[in-house]
Amino acid sequence: MAVGRNISAMTDFILLGFSEQPELQVSLFVLFLGIYCMTLAWNLGLIVLIRIESHLHSPMYFFLGNLSFVDISYTSSVAPKMLCDFFKERKTISFVGCAAQFFFFIGMGGTECCLLAVMAYDRYAAISNPLLYTALMSPTTCVGMAITAYTGGFLTGLVQTSSIFRLHFCGPRVINHFFCDLPPLLVLSCSSTFLSQVVNFLVVCAVGGTSALVVLVSYGYIIIAIMKIHSTQGRTKAFNTCASHLTTVILFYGSGLFSYLRSTAGSSRDQDKLVSMFYGAVIPMLNPIIYSLRNKEIKDALKKLKERKKQMSSLCLIVP
Repeated sequence: MAVGRNISAMTDFILLGFSEQPELQVSLFVLFLGIYCMTLAWNLGLIVLIRIESHLHSPMYFFLGNLSFVDISYTSSVAPKMLCDFFKERKTISFVGCAAQFFFFIGMGGTECCLLAVMAYDRYAAISNPLLYTALMSPTTCVGMAITAYTGGFLTGLVQTSSIFRLHFCGPRVINHFFCDLPPLLVLSCSSTFLSQVVNFLVVCAVGGTSALVVLVSYGYIIIAIMKIHSTQGRTKAFNTCASHLTTVILFYGSGLFSYLRSTAGSSRDQDKLVSMFYGAVIPMLNPIIYSLRNKEIKDALKKLKERKKQMSSLCLIVP
């Protein structure tokens, strides 16, 4: 039995979750379940809407549909396990499960970085080169860009997972977090984390930095193009096509870079949890709302969908 316990201790991590206070567990569970359900409903709804409305079959909405899929996958890599743990006294996760969770979370996060960069380029092509837009953003090009974004994201996950889970975790494997994230895992290692931290920094700079650079350059050209538009109405219309994407970029990059590029020494674990919750669950929930509220074409598509439902309801009442 002693050997079994030792093997179990060497292959499992213990997650502390959000709070050890029993009176808060039900409230937190309801809150996070609501956030997760809204994330699924709104992102799936946006994917379906883009799929069924023919006038939304354009590069911008192709990438937006992919962003919604990534957001669902991103938050689903963490949320189901987190919600189940609210009912467990001992919140354990296996070494393999922890590595898989970390891989998919980082992979989807990297994919979102790349997709946001691709979407910035798409807006640049639409505003700066409207006459060449169809040629620049052909269906083949769009599919190639999407595949590149997924490939870049999962290579990011593979590299970072390999660098972290080669470390030795010989001490108490208690993760002061609600999922297997980078900062709390580094704290648990009893071997040198220098190489892993260097790899993490280089990967973040390569993927996040390159994506951010593409976004900045694209928006630099977009601003120049908008300034050349003489009419106020034209400028406003051009800006509105970028406002939703720019809001998403600021929220995602701001919270992600704050979490992964700051020093782990002396950082607050409660702060880590809040930041991780924000970019891992809240932002995926907000993205479809941001795009829907600021986008006239999506609003029109929703109105048409409602009108169809009313017509179908009327037909059902008329037909015996």
